[in-house]
Amino acid sequence: MFSKTNLIAYLSAALWAYFGGYLLWGILGDPLLKDHLGTATGVMKDMPDMFHLILGCVILAVCFTIIYSKWARGHHSVSEGMQFGVLMGILAGFGSGLIDYSTSNIIAFSGYIINAFIYLVYYIVMGCIVSMVYKKFSK
Repeated sequence: MFSKTNLIAYLSAALWAYFGGYLLWGILGDPLLKDHLGTATGVMKDMPDMFHLILGCVILAVCFTIIYSKWARGHHSVSEGMQFGVLMGILAGFGSGLIDYSTSNIIAFSGYIINAFIYLVYYIVMGCIVSMVYKKFSK
């Protein structure tokens, strides 16, 4: 759990979680999602709580990496990482996203679809990064 390979994978995934999230949702997704919001108002913070955002990215990265390493069973390739990323993207983007859509007014259905595809890209890239780290640093 605390091997050099795992720690590098955790760090790599955490950096992508933070900066990739900013790139995909903050820069690319924001203009795409502006016209697809639900009826809820005052939900988003003007400035995120950076401590908790970074902590969440680290937790997500560590869990993603641990689950990936168990799932891959020592067969690390970009293809394996992409497959795992697709599964996680479907789980988070489409599964959890549809539950959120059905229980809140934060986003319209069209926004849910856009957001789900952003999640898919996010987790596919994370899977590729983690798989490349494991492939390079595993014995």
